[in-house]
Amino acid sequence: MPELTLLSAIAIGWLGGAHCLGMCGGIVSALTLSAPEASRSSILLAYNFGRCLTYIALGLLAGSLGQLGLRALGVAPSLLYALANLLLIGMGLYLLGLPWLVRPLERGGQHLWRHVEPLSRRLFPVNTVPRAFGIGLLWGLLPCGLVYSALATAFAIGSPVQGGVWMAAFALGTLPNLLLAGWVGAGTLQQLRQSSVRWLAGLLVAAWGAYGLFLLIAPQLKTVSA
Repeated sequence: MPELTLLSAIAIGWLGGAHCLGMCGGIVSALTLSAPEASRSSILLAYNFGRCLTYIALGLLAGSLGQLGLRALGVAPSLLYALANLLLIGMGLYLLGLPWLVRPLERGGQHLWRHVEPLSRRLFPVNTVPRAFGIGLLWGLLPCGLVYSALATAFAIGSPVQGGVWMAAFALGTLPNLLLAGWVGAGTLQQLRQSSVRWLAGLLVAAWGAYGLFLLIAPQLKTVSA
């Protein structure tokens, strides 16, 4: 997997923090505050560990499905590479407040969440590490356009190992924001973030995707000009 792709995965998770705080920050803060004070840090870490494991497992699955599609349909790897970079552009636009490329993925995930959400209720109250870990595993399936776009990119990569590594990098990028949300509170952390940060994040992610497409097209342009 190109290093640029891994860096973009981390950046999407990290720079998309304004979105993560809006969707999961309140959940993480509530979990931490409702837990016994002596075990709050352990519960926070267990929740995030479970969430990240779900992302990685989904990345392995998405990469496997992409690989099967590549073999069964005879799709050229360059086409999947182009799709992966188009999805990066879509994620950048999502962070910029233009979700039209990503929104269909989010809506599709809502159907799955209707079946998962009742299971998570059985783990409340989240007052132990195993319960927090279980909640993290299940809430890794929350209908989130950013996560689903990352998974679509893992599918486009067309490799189970690289798909899992991609989602591991994405999960790593999400950790700073959600860990801080649990320790200092999502509201406090949200006040430290400005809309300009989210705009910068969106522009950078979209630029990564555009650059990837340029690298794909550039050799063909040289051939034509020659």
